[in-house]
Amino acid sequence: QVQLVESGGGLVQAGGSLRLACAASGRTFSSSAMGWFRQAPGKEREFVAGISWRGGSEYADSVKSRFTISRDNAKNAVYLQMTILKPEDTAVYYCAARKGPFVTNQPAYDYWGQGTQVTVSS
Repeated sequence: QVQLVESGGGLVQAGGSLRLACAASGRTFSSSAMGWFRQAPGKEREFVAGISWRGGSEYADSVKSRFTISRDNAKNAVYLQMTILKPEDTAVYYCAARKGPFVTNQPAYDYWGQGTQVTVSS
């Protein structure tokens, strides 16, 4: 069992930066693939970034070169550094974990956090 708690969301002006954190409990974190997803008002939840247990990462085209995902297995944490934020990045951001290889499809993830709100003003 893995429990996930996101933090770091807030209100920021366009062009600004935020760093999201996801704290995980459970002994299987270091062998879990981790993902960040987001859901904007009126839209479906979508993949943002993911990282394998070995540290390989993948990003949605909309955030490439602006967002960076990282993990610290010693701290059971995964981070999402977001820069050059745009109003269209406004969403609730969710952390998710799955046992096994990294994938982008949401149903493959076993555990989800409650989400943290990110609002980018223009």
